[in-house]
Amino acid sequence: MFTKPVWNTMSQKVLLNATEVNIILHRLACQLIENHNDFSNTVLVGIQPRGKYLANRLATMLKEDYKIKNLQLGHLDITFYRDDFRRGDTTLEANTTEINVQVEDKNIVFIDDVLYTGRSIRAALTAIQSFGRPKEIELLTLIDRRFSRHLPIQPNYRGRQVDAINNEKVKVNWMENEGEDAVYLVNN
Repeated sequence: MFTKPVWNTMSQKVLLNATEVNIILHRLACQLIENHNDFSNTVLVGIQPRGKYLANRLATMLKEDYKIKNLQLGHLDITFYRDDFRRGDTTLEANTTEINVQVEDKNIVFIDDVLYTGRSIRAALTAIQSFGRPKEIELLTLIDRRFSRHLPIQPNYRGRQVDAINNEKVKVNWMENEGEDAVYLVNN
């Protein structure tokens, strides 16, 4: 009896390997230092769930490699601020918000792994207001998916721009979560 082979319908292309991710992280850290100097009036905020890995990595790099002493870091859960919160059949699971610093009149840098439609950032802008009124808010993303925006949101700091069509997905793997640092373009 002959059995048909099963083909993997998903293909993936490596956009960034571990070395390239590391180089980009150092560049982003240097850009943050240029704009925020000693970070005394700045709070880095990783957007949950995936932005926390990038935020933690940048915070560690800034402290250990660049000797920044006054670094303040938080993680922001946007689950209940999303505009698709009540849509769909699946129940969204909330993450933990950890903002143990004052955001009133501070410079906030939102950090997320991929900027796609801009809806997560819109939710983060609403969520951060629960903690006070920041002086200024900037956005740092590892990957900026151009041509996919639903809202007029652009990053102040970007690791790499990627042109991907709608059936393609950008997948960021972190050593802390998936056991490798890499960015893939996945075609479904």
